Amino acid sequence: MSNDGPVLVTGGTGSFGSTMVRRLLASGVDEVRILSRDEAKQDNMRRELGDGRVKFHVGDVRDPRSVEDAVQGVRHIFHAAALKQVPSCEFFPQQAVLTNVTGSDNVIRAAERAGVESVVCLSTDKAVYPINAMGISKAMMEKVAQAHARNRGMSGPTVCITRYGNVMYSRGSVIPVFVQQLKEGKPLTITDPTMTRFLMSLDESVDLVQYAFDHAEPGDLFVYKAPASTVEDLARAVASLFGVDDPEIRVIGTRHGEKLYESLLSREELQRAEDQGAYYRVPLDARSLEYELFFEEGESEVVDHDYTSHNTERLDVEGVKRLLLTLPAIQRELKDAGRSAEPTP
Repeated sequence: MSNDGPVLVTGGTGSFGSTMVRRLLASGVDEVRILSRDEAKQDNMRRELGDGRVKFHVGDVRDPRSVEDAVQGVRHIFHAAALKQVPSCEFFPQQAVLTNVTGSDNVIRAAERAGVESVVCLSTDKAVYPINAMGISKAMMEKVAQAHARNRGMSGPTVCITRYGNVMYSRGSVIPVFVQQLKEGKPLTITDPTMTRFLMSLDESVDLVQYAFDHAEPGDLFVYKAPASTVEDLARAVASLFGVDDPEIRVIGTRHGEKLYESLLSREELQRAEDQGAYYRVPLDARSLEYELFFEEGESEVVDHDYTSHNTERLDVEGVKRLLLTLPAIQRELKDAGRSAEPTP
């Protein structure tokens, strides 16, 4: 990341956003702007960072005026502002549309008018074959970003998408819930023991966004090849780290809008995906509406599966424990509990 112009992070006080801001500051960026609507989180972050390069803008991506003000003079945007909680989006789907779809359109349009060079939009595995309002709204966000890239090509900002699964120990995730339940001596509550989820750290999610920023063409989609585990193995791994080898587990059933497993790429996307080592890149389908000008010869090898948390690398309890021990938040919790925060050989 060059340090010759301001960078904007929407939703910059959230779990991903605050990690991204710290990464940008460490790289030497001369100004990082944060656009978010929570004054308390902004004040806490201002005190924690104590860095004059961070400029806080109180506003909402739903409000075009506040977005316009925040993007003036900005060179790059990392768009992380979103409603992310599946149950709340199920009860208030119009709110998910306003933030995740309309808000994203506001950011991209403002970026174009302000001459921004690139916009990286954050999406979720729940946008693939979506069954809940959060996933549907994020799928529409992806379509908005891709439509801009398709219609504007290289004449506007380079707009790309990153799609990832569960970020461990992010705000609202299940791991802090397990830790708190263990501290209070309560049973660990899980939805379905066989449910699987992709697992990645906050640092890995930032690595994915940085990779997209460095390599994207307009409309590209990037995913990280994340491992997965069952919810039961995740619960048992957390418990084992805190010295509870046989935790009491209570199954409470799936919540509104939850799937048994998540998908990072559909089979149609996997068909076009480029394997780039730790990542997949899916280029934009740049065909116009004049379909009669195109034809397809067919593929010599047809992909007959999706890329899901059921068929990716599956971690057992010990594998999950090793991954958890890479998380600074888990290391702090273990030290506070007088437990070893070092991985076992």
